[in-house]
Amino acid sequence: MIANLSRRGLLGGIAAGGLVLGLGLPRAQAQPKAFGADGMPNGWRDDPKLFVAIGEDGIVTVTCHRQEMGQGVRTSIPMVVAEELEADWAKIRVTQAPGDEGRFGNQDTDGSRSLRHFFTPMRHVGAAARTMLEQAAAKQWGVPVGEVQASNHAVQHKPSGRSLGFGELAKAAAELPVPDRATLRLKDPANFRLIGRDTVGLLDNRDITTGRAIYGIDARVEGMLHAVVARPPVFGGKVTSFDAAEAMKVPGVVKVVAIDPPAIPSEFQPLGGIAVIARNSWAAMQGRDRLKITWDDGPHAAYSSDTYRAGLEAAARRPAKVVRNAGDVDQAMGGAAKRVEAEYYIPHLAQTPLEPPAALVRIANGQCEAWACTQAPQATRTRLAERLKIPEEKVTVHVTLLGGGFGRKSKPDFVLEAGLCSQAMDGAPVKLTWTREDDLHHGYYHTVSVERIEAGLDAGGKPVAWLHRSAAPTIGSIFAPDPKHELPLELGMGLVNTPFPIPNIRIENPEAVAHARIGWFRSVSNIPHAFAIQSFVAELAHAAGRDPKDYLLELIGPPRVVDPTSLGDAWNHGEDPQRYPIDTGRLRRVVETAAQGIGWGRAMPAGSGLGIAGHYSFVSYVAVAVEVKVDDRGALSFPRVDIAIDCGPQVNPERIRSQMEGAVVMGVGLATSAEVTFKDGRVQQNNFDAYELTRIDTAPREIRVHLLPSADYGQPLGGVGEPGLPPVAPAIANAVFAASGKRIRQLPIRDQLTT
Repeated sequence: MIANLSRRGLLGGIAAGGLVLGLGLPRAQAQPKAFGADGMPNGWRDDPKLFVAIGEDGIVTVTCHRQEMGQGVRTSIPMVVAEELEADWAKIRVTQAPGDEGRFGNQDTDGSRSLRHFFTPMRHVGAAARTMLEQAAAKQWGVPVGEVQASNHAVQHKPSGRSLGFGELAKAAAELPVPDRATLRLKDPANFRLIGRDTVGLLDNRDITTGRAIYGIDARVEGMLHAVVARPPVFGGKVTSFDAAEAMKVPGVVKVVAIDPPAIPSEFQPLGGIAVIARNSWAAMQGRDRLKITWDDGPHAAYSSDTYRAGLEAAARRPAKVVRNAGDVDQAMGGAAKRVEAEYYIPHLAQTPLEPPAALVRIANGQCEAWACTQAPQATRTRLAERLKIPEEKVTVHVTLLGGGFGRKSKPDFVLEAGLCSQAMDGAPVKLTWTREDDLHHGYYHTVSVERIEAGLDAGGKPVAWLHRSAAPTIGSIFAPDPKHELPLELGMGLVNTPFPIPNIRIENPEAVAHARIGWFRSVSNIPHAFAIQSFVAELAHAAGRDPKDYLLELIGPPRVVDPTSLGDAWNHGEDPQRYPIDTGRLRRVVETAAQGIGWGRAMPAGSGLGIAGHYSFVSYVAVAVEVKVDDRGALSFPRVDIAIDCGPQVNPERIRSQMEGAVVMGVGLATSAEVTFKDGRVQQNNFDAYELTRIDTAPREIRVHLLPSADYGQPLGGVGEPGLPPVAPAIANAVFAASGKRIRQLPIRDQLTT
């Protein structure tokens, strides 16, 4: 539980005659284990004096403490506040909170947690602000507060017909204490006007579409310089020597600065290298090109994808660390009527947000200010303070819009680089930008993986034994020295928590050493686990002579509620397993919905096929059904994709639909063309000519999104931003087999259909 033990008055007082609702700090009570928002660093806040300001003109400004990167959080959080506030949506504005988790609660925007964790606190914010306005009106009229009610941006006294607008009441309301949350009257969801409606557009939409919106790469201050960095071409490498004479001859270059390499594990620290600071970005890049640097490639100089894959495959073929075990797999496998085995490979992937990392930092009068497209502003603030040796309270992180994130911008190494460059220029403002080549060559990559699965089938084709070995370097390698096994959170991403009621099941995790920076990527380890398991289910269906959709539903089994801890999942995406059990009925429903949407079972012409996959991740349920066409030359196209999601109660259906469409488009790229490969420690892809994303001519012709309804807003919300991605690739691979007879066991597909 979280209790508000102290409520402070106004922070900053009343500004410009408006209602400035200040801060009350909740504290976590002692308990064995905290879940959800309670378990996140700095928890949550729900004091309206922190999140809501109402001007005398009636304009309501909601402070958004989560970062916007296309998921719509700067609209969805104000929607929740405005709903409970009874505000007119046309009078709602949004402002972005700086990085300060001590004030705002957790701000790390990843894991599909923003509404999952802050839906209820933001309802409290709106309801408390509404109550304060009603109390102010009742006091002014001298009537009982029970006789007044807020509606449509005003407070009415029905017996007398009197009415006061929010702006008229703002100043008086600001002077009132915040009501205890236990006394708040939340709206009946049946009366929602905004939440759950498809009619609410993005608050930032006009600025975004007209080019006025400010992203990290757009940030500017007077007198700023520009910088780029020549980083070690191999992770863990360092500069042996460098000559900057030619770089300094480039007009506009003002300084060349060495950045010390980090200790390994490097966490969020810059990779080191040589920074070129200039009066414009072009001069900085030209200067970097003229640097003469001798590199020591360090311990990962021999890292090559081909040989590393062979090592992973060898590890996946040997007994390994057991992470889940039920029954006797060996005995059941020995007595099976048929055995099926398959091995799947998923390469490194890069997040490649449309806007590459960029940050602007200025240090003046002992104060550091940063403007950055960061998903983790508090981590950015803390690391800047540590690296620059400036007290944290003197560091301000202004969060801009993010032109995509996908996990890359959770790591603030690029902001630290900008800070070091500013410090080298005696505090002058320096804007540091990564090029696309920088982004691909020096990123935090999604892990490479080999997934080996074996199954024993009985005479009826039903699996009686299941052995799955997952070999992949862990994200823990950027935090701890030389870890060789996946973390519990990675194992809980669709691996150990596979809910199939197979009597004999063993899951093993072989050792795998990391030779590159492993980082968060949209859906993280759900991607390889879902690809392997859902592809293998289709292979089992084929071996049993069954329809893939029917076989998948039988393998999921009858509707039931499963405690994830009973499957060995101690993580459950950070949520209470009692509040968020695995509900196989919900998983079945999304599979059935996607299948019905695509017209499963219809006759398909030669060269065309249907595939299906379902997956549970981020406490939501998603299924994808795909229609593919393989022409005579092996070219692949997608006439239709149906995706179904059950994320529990829906706040902003328009954004859910958008996220599912985006997941399909991104998933097509991961399945067909995207991969990062290494040779001699160096990334081989330079730009989008080699690291191919889904383009207009390769995108699905039609995407249909099916939102499974849940009108019970007393039930917990699931995630939305990430869970749409994992089922896309296996659904495509299964459809390719139906269309061509070619089994896809490694990603990307690329030219596998032409060879």
